[in-house]
Order: sequence, then structure tokens, then C-alpha cells
Amino acid sequence: MQLARFTLLTTVLAGLGGSAEGQKLVANYDEGKVPGFKLPDPLALPGGGRIRSAREWEEKGRPATLKLIEEQMYGRMPVGKPAGFKVVLDKEVPDAVGGKAIRREYLVSFVEGKGPVVRMLLYLPKNAKGPGPAFLGLNFRGNQCVEKDARITLELGYVVGSRKGEDRRAQAEALRGSAAGRWPVGMILDAGFAVATACCGNIDPDFHDGWKNGVHPLFTKGEPKPDEWGTVSAWAWGLSRLLDALEEIEEVDAKRVAVIGHSRLGKTSLWAGATDQRFKGVISNDSGCGGAALSKRAYGETVGRINRSFPHWFNGNFKKYNENEGALPFDQHQLIALIAPRAVYVASATEDRWADPAGEFLSVLHAQPVYDLYHKSSLGVTRSPAPGQSVGTVTGYHLRAGKHDVTPEDWKHYLAFIQRNLQKVPE
Repeated sequence: MQLARFTLLTTVLAGLGGSAEGQKLVANYDEGKVPGFKLPDPLALPGGGRIRSAREWEEKGRPATLKLIEEQMYGRMPVGKPAGFKVVLDKEVPDAVGGKAIRREYLVSFVEGKGPVVRMLLYLPKNAKGPGPAFLGLNFRGNQCVEKDARITLELGYVVGSRKGEDRRAQAEALRGSAAGRWPVGMILDAGFAVATACCGNIDPDFHDGWKNGVHPLFTKGEPKPDEWGTVSAWAWGLSRLLDALEEIEEVDAKRVAVIGHSRLGKTSLWAGATDQRFKGVISNDSGCGGAALSKRAYGETVGRINRSFPHWFNGNFKKYNENEGALPFDQHQLIALIAPRAVYVASATEDRWADPAGEFLSVLHAQPVYDLYHKSSLGVTRSPAPGQSVGTVTGYHLRAGKHDVTPEDWKHYLAFIQRNLQKVPE
């Protein structure tokens, strides 16, 4: 498929309400005001010419694309599992989720005696026969938010820790089970999957701390260089280390793990999937700017807005493109293309205009030339589906009616998609 044949869609998305993750900013929600732009061909070679085969993509296209996006946006991160990496089982509950699961808590340390120790919460289907597949994702406010069970260790979490004038422990306790709708553990277990999660703020804090906390100071002295990692890369690196931990757990088939994330953590799951090919499935929920949405559309949240509001998320080089998206030498369809030939699924919500649902769909669509090297017609459509309809085979997409959130409806599509794909994706 040639990129020139694709046209921007303006169908079901016009006139829908939006979520700005708590930010009341004036933004463009008019398709008529989207600037003219030309997307880079994901199969173009830097020195000229065009990739014609999967082998050529693996040898030339993927490394060049990864280096470009790494240097200009997310930033270089440390390579591989560090010396001193350690996983310790801290707690086990044999009758979690009404008896459906064995629930464990592991302490994961990256460098012995230094830096953060991350508590990974793991649910295993109780009657599973042999190692099974798993979902892995980060949460926002601590593991106790996943399920309203007092036996889950209370974590203060970065959001709770940023509040003032109240008892932090009481705040954290009040959040117990608050994210259960986003983590329908019983539903996931019933589908035959384990599920693991940890609080993102325990890997790296979600505020601009001068790079003094979390994993950054373990590997970077002072402020990172313009092409070095921001917090999204730190979280993605942390997800890879949690996958290292899952590799040590005999009940988990670490070769069949899907990484999932919502909002800023959806940006993280895409980057984790792009940089770590061990993840056999990648899911982005409402990830928007810096995630699945095309930056050059400048619709909803833009590069300038995200860099000013969250200066720590991306690297220094990315700030060159504030109000200058046209100068970007890449766009997010190439991020999704980096995941090929593995399974990737993107989801949007009709009222989440801030995340640009049209731009999210278009990224999946424009990644198809790379996927076509492996799987012909992996998406199967050229226009966004109606709300509630899931499309695609190895690449997938749906638009859910509603707001910026993760719901059991989303999980229904994710479970079906990953079940179809985990056995099919090449090693």
C-alpha cells in the first residue's frame, strides 16, 4: 500500500466532547484547521530507496527508525538487565479474587543496595496447567488501587505523595480498589491470563524532579543529555525489567506476555513494545500525543502543550518541535511500525478529543506498509470503525463510546485480540 492512497478521515469524530487529563486548555478540535502535512514513508531508507522485504526492514529499516525516534523524542535508555538485578517473593495469598487466583507480591530491585525497589503485584489463575500467558502494565497510584482487598500491601504512590495537608496513609487507604474497573482481574483470569502490575511512580516519579529520584540517577549523572531518556523511557525500561522478573516465575510463560497501558502509560507501553521485542503483544489505550496519535495533525494535545505541561516525559531534543510539528522527521505511525511483526492494538474513546482518536486510528493505518511485509491486510479497513466495533487481525483498533478511561468493554476486545495472536506471532 502506498501512503499517498490514504486519506484523512473526518467521519464519526466531529463534534465529540473530550478529556484533557485535568488540563483546561484551548485546543484545536476542528478538522478543518488541521494543518496540511505529509507523513514520512515508513519504508523509506535514510540514504534513498525503499524497503521491499521483511528482511530488509529488520536489517535496515527498523534500526534506522528506532534510532531516529529514540534520539529525537523518547531518549536513549540503559541497555539490558543491570548487574545486581534481583527479584524476591515477599507475599503470597492463595485465595485471591474469590478463590480464582494466587496473588503474589514481588520486590524487584534494579541495582543492589541503590535506588528504588518496585513492588510487582501478580495474579495467577489458580487452576492453570503449566506456564501461561500474561498481561503486564503499570498503574498510577499504587497496587492497592487494583483490588479492594486489605491484604494487598498499601503503597503511598506518587500521586498521593504529591498531595499536601492530609495524612498520606489515609489518602492511600481511601484509594483501595479505586482502579478495579480499569483492572478487571476476574475477567482476565477467566480468559486464562495472569496479570502483573506495578506503580509507575515507584520506577520514576511523574514530576520534574531534576532527575534526582527513581531510576535516572542510577545510570545518569545530572541532567540527561538532549538525546537521553525522559520519564516515559524510564517507565518503558522498568517494564522490560518487570518482564525480566516474569522470566524468573515458573507459572508465567514469559514468551507470551502482552504489555498494556492507558494514557501516559499507553505511550509507555508502545515505546516498551518498540524497544523490547520480547513483548509479543502491545496495547495502547487512549495514549494520544506522544503515544499513538499523529503529532503532525496538531489536534487536541500538541507537542508544545505536552512538553510544557510534562517537561520530564520526553528528551530534550523533542522540545525543538514545540509548535513545530511540521519539522518532525518522523511521526507516530513509525512508532507502531517498530512493533511489527508482533501484535499491536490501539483504542480510542469518542469523547476523548484531547487524545485525537482520528490521529490514533491513522497511525495504525499508516503503519500498514511495514506490517504488509509480514501480514497482508492486517487491519482490513481504511476508515475508522463505528464506536464499539473492533477491526484488524495482527494490528487492531476500536473506538469506544465514552470518556478517557479503560473499561471492561475495552478489555473484552484486548483479551480476544491477544488470545488470537499470541500463538501466531513469530519468535
